[in-house]
Amino acid sequence: MSRYNMRAWMASTLLEEKKPLPILSFPCVSLLDVSVGELISDSDLQARGMKAIAERTDAAAAVSFMDLSVEAECFGATISVSDGEVPTVRGRIINSPEDAEALEVPSVGSGRTQLYVDAIKRACREITDRPVLAGMIGPYSLAARLLDVSEIMMDCYDEPEMVHTLLKKATAFLTEYAMAYKKAGADGIVMAEPVAGLLSPDLEEEFSSPYVKQIVDALQDDGFAVIYHNCGDNVPVLLKSIFKTGAMAYHFGNAVDFARDILPATSRDTVVMGNIDPAGTLRMGSVCEVREKTRELLEKCAGYPNFVLSSGCDIPPMTPWENIDAFFAEAKKFYNN
Repeated sequence: MSRYNMRAWMASTLLEEKKPLPILSFPCVSLLDVSVGELISDSDLQARGMKAIAERTDAAAAVSFMDLSVEAECFGATISVSDGEVPTVRGRIINSPEDAEALEVPSVGSGRTQLYVDAIKRACREITDRPVLAGMIGPYSLAARLLDVSEIMMDCYDEPEMVHTLLKKATAFLTEYAMAYKKAGADGIVMAEPVAGLLSPDLEEEFSSPYVKQIVDALQDDGFAVIYHNCGDNVPVLLKSIFKTGAMAYHFGNAVDFARDILPATSRDTVVMGNIDPAGTLRMGSVCEVREKTRELLEKCAGYPNFVLSSGCDIPPMTPWENIDAFFAEAKKFYNN
C-alpha cells in the first residue's frame, strides 16, 4: 500500500505550499559526527541521518544518499572513499565489445545495494511526515562509469552496439534496484543521469532517454514517483527528449539558467526543480550569499507555478549548516510574504 499519492503530493506540497526539495543527505555527517566512509557503510547511520535532516529542515521530502558509486561497484568497478567527500569511481572495467558482452548483470543485494535498500526501509519507518525518496544513478551515467566518461562519448560513434549492450545491462539492473526500493517502502526515486547532459540531442535521444523511459514505465505509478536529475550543460537543447521519458518531475543543475533556458520551454503542468549552486554557493558561500542567491532565483522564477526551489545537485557533505538553514529560511520568508 502506497504511503502517498505522489501526483497529489506534488500538486499540493510542492506547487501549493511551495516547500523546497533540495538533494540534501550527506551533510548529515556533521549532525551525526561521523565520516562519509562510516555513513556509506552503515544502513542504520543512513536512516538516522535522513531522520536528523527531516527533523532539522522543512524539506518537502527526505532524499537518500546520492552515492553514484554504488551501482558501478556492483558491476566490479573500484571506488575511492574519503572522510569528507562523496565516493568516486576509479578506472574502467570495460575495454572492448567482448568485455561488454561478457559482463554479468549483478543481483540486487550485491555490493552495498542491500545496505542502501535497508536504509530506505528504516527511514520509511522513522520518517512519516513526508515522502522518502531513494537516490540512484541513471543508465547512461552508469555505463559511462564502467567504460570511462570520455571513452563512452567516442564509442557512441565508433562502437554504438557495445554502448547499447552496456545500456541494456545497466537498465536491467537499475530497474530491479529501483523495484527493491519500491518494495522497501520508498515513495519514489531521484535518478541522476548527469553524463547524458554532455551529449548532443541526437545522441541523448538514442543512448539515454529510451533507457530511462524503460525504468520509468516499469516503476512509476500514482504511489511511486521518478524524479529525473541532469546537471549537464546541454540540458536546454535536450529538454524535448528528456521530457519524453515521462518522469513525474525533473531536476536540473546550476549549469543552466532556469528563468531563461528551462521554464519558458517547459509545460506549466510539468514539475521542474533547481538550481542553487551546491558547491559554489551552499558549500563555499557565506550566509548572506546563500540568502541573496536564493532570493534572486525565487524572484526570477516567481511567474512559473511549476517551479520548485532546490539545490542544483547533491549538496556536499561538509556544507555548513548555517548555509543550509539560510536557504530554507529565505524560501520560507519569500513564500510567506
